[in-house]
Amino acid sequence: MTENLTKETFLAKVFNFEKNKEWTFEGKRPALIDFYADWCGPCKSLAPVLEQLSIEYKDHIDIYKIDTEAEQELAAAFGIRSIPSMLFCPTEGQPQMANGALPKAELERIIAEVLHVEK
Repeated sequence: MTENLTKETFLAKVFNFEKNKEWTFEGKRPALIDFYADWCGPCKSLAPVLEQLSIEYKDHIDIYKIDTEAEQELAAAFGIRSIPSMLFCPTEGQPQMANGALPKAELERIIAEVLHVEK
């Protein structure tokens, strides 16, 4: 299951940018974070793919969603200019951003290469 994040839960589960200047991942497992909006057509087409991935990778990665309309400060903190945008957060190293409603195979490739997680 994907989980919606607020600024408060983001600071606790992903990255506390109010406390840390440098990227410090707070999660226990790698994470994929989808920045979306309810009015965005490509975001709606991506949602079932992310739900499917959350089931297939459920014990290996966390998949979060951030509503850019409700959480404008989070969207601004990551310079989100187009949606959907996804932030891939490995447990070690820097996160990487991907834009657009990517096909499932491409998301699986990024999960393997950036998050170092295989199904």
